[in-house]
Amino acid sequence: MTGQNNGFERRVLSALESAPSRIPVVLGGCGSGRTMLLHRMRDRIGRSAAQYVDIERCATTPERFLQAVTGASPFPWHAAERQPATAREAFDILLAFFDTARAPGGEPSTFLLDEVLELRTFESFPGLRHVLRDLLEALAGSSNRFVLTTRYVARAQRLLRDATARFEVMQIPALAAPDVTDSLAPAFNGYEQMPTDDRDYLGRAVQALTDGRAAYVRAIGDTMAAMGRAADPVSALTALLSADGALNHWCRFCYELRLHRARGYGALKAILDVLADEEPLTLTEISHRLHRTPGSTKDYLSWLEDVDLVTSRHKRYSFTDPVLRLWVRLHCRPFPPADEDVAREVQQYALGRLPSAEAAPALAYAGIEVTPDERKSWGIIEID
Repeated sequence: MTGQNNGFERRVLSALESAPSRIPVVLGGCGSGRTMLLHRMRDRIGRSAAQYVDIERCATTPERFLQAVTGASPFPWHAAERQPATAREAFDILLAFFDTARAPGGEPSTFLLDEVLELRTFESFPGLRHVLRDLLEALAGSSNRFVLTTRYVARAQRLLRDATARFEVMQIPALAAPDVTDSLAPAFNGYEQMPTDDRDYLGRAVQALTDGRAAYVRAIGDTMAAMGRAADPVSALTALLSADGALNHWCRFCYELRLHRARGYGALKAILDVLADEEPLTLTEISHRLHRTPGSTKDYLSWLEDVDLVTSRHKRYSFTDPVLRLWVRLHCRPFPPADEDVAREVQQYALGRLPSAEAAPALAYAGIEVTPDERKSWGIIEID
């Protein structure tokens, strides 16, 4: 575990162990490491005392969700066989379960609720217009312990604006370069065959390319290890974003999932296409390229901000995730990109992300011409 993640995990555990316990609400975009955090916490607390629930996978109807959660729970519960007559009753039974379930010895149970905002899908059922509000009220009054996560930062912050002080919002931090170096160590046998300078360069380069997102860091590390001695971060990212690459599929999932949670699907895709070509842009610049009025464009942008696909700084809009922007440039076209197109776009992306002194060695491995002196001054990362 990296030092930064370790510190963040201690902060979450400290909130749980306080008296009375607080409820951490962990916010972070796709690939930021929220789910990995909850898995580590379940192992640390103990699987007989903590239940992890991936709400995104099993939130179907309130009745079936209740059955799924209680059926897979390590906590015995006196009302487990009760059959609800309505969707509202099923949800009320679920809230009672979260409140009264106990760990061995009568100790408080810990529930790790991943992607908690997905419960909003229940609001289409009769009697469940305020599911998330009702959930927060029930959790706030319970003696049990809870950790909530979501990828939808803006929505969570609005939801929690008027919540009780028991809820503590925590933004999961991006990995810094030393943390990236530590997290990559298992992929390179603890850097046994790698000089210190090359190891430190690797951490800085991968951090710059991934924006410190844990899932991207892990994917690049695994790919470099599989590629062997000729590997480098840029060529690994190129492979991952090819038509068959793992990050191509990952980015497609994140892109479509967020768009389907927003309004204005087609118009939102058009704005993302515009920003993939050039960013940051002002509202007026985007509306001109989109051939829409500033008023309608403002609505579209607010819907994109609502699902954290774009970010506004000083009234200029850009992608929240730079790797996703690169994916849109490559794959949101009428035909799949050729290998040389992927290589060219990734190299251009790397030139813009890596510090100029580091771009030369990384891109040298990926096929860009550099002088012999430049190669000699940096050396080659060798992986056994």
